[in-house]
Amino acid sequence: MSNAETIRKISVIGAGLMGHGIAQVFAIKGYRVNVFDKDPKVLGRVLNRIQDNLQRLVHFQAIKPSEVEQCSDCITICHDMVTACDGTELVIEAVSEDLKLKQAVFANLERMVSPRAILCSNTSAISIGKITDKLEFKERVVGTHFWNPPYILPCVEVIKSEFTSVEVFQTVLDLMKKVGKEPVKVLKDIPGFNGNRMQHALWREAMSLVEKGVADAEDIDRVVKYGFGLRLAFLGPLKTADLAGLDLVYGVHKDLFPDLETSKMPSAALKSRVDQGDLGVKTGRGFYSWTDERIRNVINQRDSVLLGIIEVIKKCWERNPQ
Repeated sequence: MSNAETIRKISVIGAGLMGHGIAQVFAIKGYRVNVFDKDPKVLGRVLNRIQDNLQRLVHFQAIKPSEVEQCSDCITICHDMVTACDGTELVIEAVSEDLKLKQAVFANLERMVSPRAILCSNTSAISIGKITDKLEFKERVVGTHFWNPPYILPCVEVIKSEFTSVEVFQTVLDLMKKVGKEPVKVLKDIPGFNGNRMQHALWREAMSLVEKGVADAEDIDRVVKYGFGLRLAFLGPLKTADLAGLDLVYGVHKDLFPDLETSKMPSAALKSRVDQGDLGVKTGRGFYSWTDERIRNVINQRDSVLLGIIEVIKKCWERNPQ
């Protein structure tokens, strides 16, 4: 099996929201990256989308102009999966969140790649064990859940299924460190892994508060942005609990937990919008109204703020290591 030092060629299968950004992560570090998507329109936009990302990073002084050309030179657009997988040492699947689709992709990958190649899934919630259910060589498959936008956010959850070999798991952890990521070990293959279980628990409560008329969407978002969300950029929930005092936390939980949203079904506030076709930026309306200009502004502001926060945190860690 390949190790992190010998891997130089990466394949990305699925070039949409996440795939093109994942390809960028490796290409900007000098890895050769083949990219494939079954949708010609999506595939045709890959290089332009990456160029837009790179120019934004240059504008915010996160990368040097010289890195833009290097990144583009390392990416090859492939019009079939066989070509995309030729000679690859590691594949990252980034297709839609559909179990049957992912199973079909991995069944094809198993036939196309070298027996020594590592196979990764960027699934954000589906069990890696389920994805590999019908594969012969399950030990070489691992989850690699990047966070959006993958070319900015450092975290990658690396998920070990019950079948993943220790060697493959460690190789992928090492590789993520080599490309500047913060790999997080997920030792049990549960739905949603670490991050999305916590994130969607928050979203469930937020949507419940809107549904109950406690606050509107804008004020729900404001209390996160200007309250505990600022703290989360540096302190995780468990360190925050320690700082507050676990006796205090225990008391709050005893009083609060009986009143929290515990529904096992999506909120009515969410379902009604989906039923009406109000899907967010895709359709111009969700919890907010969206224009093309507003979408561009929010994405630019998001990237600027994220890059600024990451830079501040890096400087704090350099001065005062945790």
